[in-house]
Amino acid sequence: MTRKCLYLVCLLGCTSAALAQNKAVKKPAPAKQAAEQKKPLRFTTSWHIFLSDSIPRPEILKILDSALVVRDSNKNRVPVVSFDFTYEKLEPYINDTTREVQIARDLTGDSFRSDRLSAAWVNRLKEDLAKGDVLFFNNIVVSYPGNKFYRVAELKIIIR
Repeated sequence: MTRKCLYLVCLLGCTSAALAQNKAVKKPAPAKQAAEQKKPLRFTTSWHIFLSDSIPRPEILKILDSALVVRDSNKNRVPVVSFDFTYEKLEPYINDTTREVQIARDLTGDSFRSDRLSAAWVNRLKEDLAKGDVLFFNNIVVSYPGNKFYRVAELKIIIR
């Protein structure tokens, strides 16, 4: 009987020691906790106040000379270094074979080393912009503190 009691006490002692070690392992290190609490860096891109969307032509004409605006996850404005711009114009034409009206997509674009379109592009868009056309702002590069450069989300604006 004493042998069984001694065996039971040893078994309980070993079990409690093993459980105590498991609890100690589950606690994360302080450096790991700080890394988990740090939010990932995210950017939001807009043109004036508009995100990627379908926007009426009169509203677009008002903001053609506005800058691209990029904000980080803390709502701080980040300067735009460069971007690529593509203008997709829909042009109707008559198919020679079928004699039906069809739509052709004419793509033109340019690269800019600033945060806004050039005066020549603003003037061209004021004249040519029509319903169904699409404006793309791609490869938007921003300068972040610490001499870091990031490529942020693109914008796609459809004219209605």
